[in-house]
Amino acid sequence: MGSAASSLPGPIAGASESGRSRLTAERLERRAKQRRQIQSMIAACFVLDAVVLLIYAHAGTTSVWVAAGYALTGLCLVAVYVVLSERGFHERFRDHYLVAPQSAINMVNLLVFTYIAPEVGVLFLCNLFVVFGFGALRTSARQTAIVWTVMVLGLAVLFLGTDKTIGMPTATRIDRLATMLVFALTIGRCMCLGIFSSSMQQSLYQSGLKLKEAYRRIEELAELDELTGASNRRSIMRTLEEEIARCARNGSSCAVALIDLDHFKRINDVYGHPIGDEALRTFAIGMFANLRSVDRFGRYGGEEFLLVLPDLSQDQAIRALERLRAIIADLDWSAFSPGMRVTISAGVTTLKPRENSDTLLARADGALYAAKARGRNRIASA
Repeated sequence: MGSAASSLPGPIAGASESGRSRLTAERLERRAKQRRQIQSMIAACFVLDAVVLLIYAHAGTTSVWVAAGYALTGLCLVAVYVVLSERGFHERFRDHYLVAPQSAINMVNLLVFTYIAPEVGVLFLCNLFVVFGFGALRTSARQTAIVWTVMVLGLAVLFLGTDKTIGMPTATRIDRLATMLVFALTIGRCMCLGIFSSSMQQSLYQSGLKLKEAYRRIEELAELDELTGASNRRSIMRTLEEEIARCARNGSSCAVALIDLDHFKRINDVYGHPIGDEALRTFAIGMFANLRSVDRFGRYGGEEFLLVLPDLSQDQAIRALERLRAIIADLDWSAFSPGMRVTISAGVTTLKPRENSDTLLARADGALYAAKARGRNRIASA
């Protein structure tokens, strides 16, 4: 039970303004770093596509200026995104990646180059799928619909509003090499999107588990007495009501005990409140170490504790409390202060048919009063 004492919750210090500012700054820097990484990957994609366009240009299928213009346009877009990101512009929006606007702009760029260089249109149209797939990972249904509409309108203008023939060059071996690279790069990017999507799902799943554990811990702390680790009054009273309802359903027996540390005020006065707190904590640890797994123990108020003992008769409950009383009395309390001694008194009673918690606790309280009147360090029943 020593580990139980060390794991008891301590006071929670309020975060300072500087601490909150530091956390905010760290979070903003982390988000900016993520945006830089994304833009670096996008820039790399533009460069790879430009290399493929240069291969087409080497075969005489398109102009070298198409490759240069496409690379320059793409890198300029990336530069604009990076500058805006570094100046904090992206942080004004809920989606700080600005995926929907970027997707729409990149799609328009691809459609424009398809119009300018339809002879290698297969490269630009394949990239439309990649851009749309990436955008769909982070956009809402409404944003996805808007981006899709932009793409469809652009395709309608390209296919229905012009007489351009969209080419997939295969005339020469070099053309076939470049076209193969187009499909290889497209498939590779789609695979990367799939891996990224899986990673996001796994990250969200892990975050969900951590959040669930945090909520569980919060609920646990909300039900515990901070000093002793026992259930707090609200929690132990709810447990008692649940036990009374269970007994009413199946006719089980249930005993309760109100336990009080004898002369606790004098302990505080003589030895000091820190020693008094340690006495309460040690008493609770001693109780936890000697209770059944089904028993429930909580702090009722001050130095008074409530013990719920399911499925015990009055005689069994009295014997259990006598054993606990002897254990507490035999602890080496002198470790806190020479000559110090702590004992307990308890009032025990059992649940009667159709009885509520108020009358049950009133009888237990009467028995506790009787135990004190008889000299303390004893158990009384009612």
